[in-house]
Amino acid sequence: MSATSTDTWVENRAPTGWHRLDLRELWAYRELIGFLAIRDLKARYKQAALGMAWAVLQPLAGALIFTVVFHRVARLSSGDVPYLLFAFSGISLWSYLSGGMQAAMESLVGNVGLVTKVYFPRMAAPVAAVLPGLLDLAIALVILAVLMAVEGVSPGVEILTLPLWLAALVLLTLGVGLLLATLNVRYRDVKSIAALAIQLWLFASPIAYASTLVQGRWSWLYELNPMAGIVDGFRWAVFGTPQPGWGTVLCGAEVLLILGVGIAAFSRQERRFADVI
Repeated sequence: MSATSTDTWVENRAPTGWHRLDLRELWAYRELIGFLAIRDLKARYKQAALGMAWAVLQPLAGALIFTVVFHRVARLSSGDVPYLLFAFSGISLWSYLSGGMQAAMESLVGNVGLVTKVYFPRMAAPVAAVLPGLLDLAIALVILAVLMAVEGVSPGVEILTLPLWLAALVLLTLGVGLLLATLNVRYRDVKSIAALAIQLWLFASPIAYASTLVQGRWSWLYELNPMAGIVDGFRWAVFGTPQPGWGTVLCGAEVLLILGVGIAAFSRQERRFADVI
């Protein structure tokens, strides 16, 4: 066999520098994303005596503790909303955020064999990591609806905005998770730092207290916390609490900014993950 003069070499060079997110490629690997999400979900409840009941017990136990400490002892007001509902709603959202961020952070390190041996869009791993928590959040929302019925609290027309606040929560979780996953590949002590930062972020967010308690010259700094806007917006949609003001627009901008920075940082380092991990 003789080679013709028209034979050419085609070099598949790895991309360098900044490159945009290829949503079509990510969608093409949707079955892999679903597989990873289901695998993580099964691993979470495998050989667990209480199974999915943990999705209810954890936020409910936290809400009861917050009720005793912050409402009964510290006398913090929750406005016209029963404090148990107030705390349960905040903890349910926070449980998804904290759990999703940590799962996304570990998604690459926890799949070393897959990352180093098989090609796939690496972003599929953190995307899959934030999906299982949606089941726990959905269960918590059902329990919240039951508690609201028991307390005689009914939502108004504002409930139609609920999907927007939940979408903002998911995007915020993914954005921060992408940043943490990128850093965790190179610096393994990020896990310890992130655990401390998450605890501080909890008390900097209106989970156990109302945002109206934060007043004065530092209130503008508090508005920079995107989780504050999401929690306030969620409670407004579900309980009819005072409507969020200009912070709603700021919250949306911050979520999109964090997501954009997370995608950019992840995409920038993606080609090096297999070598560094």
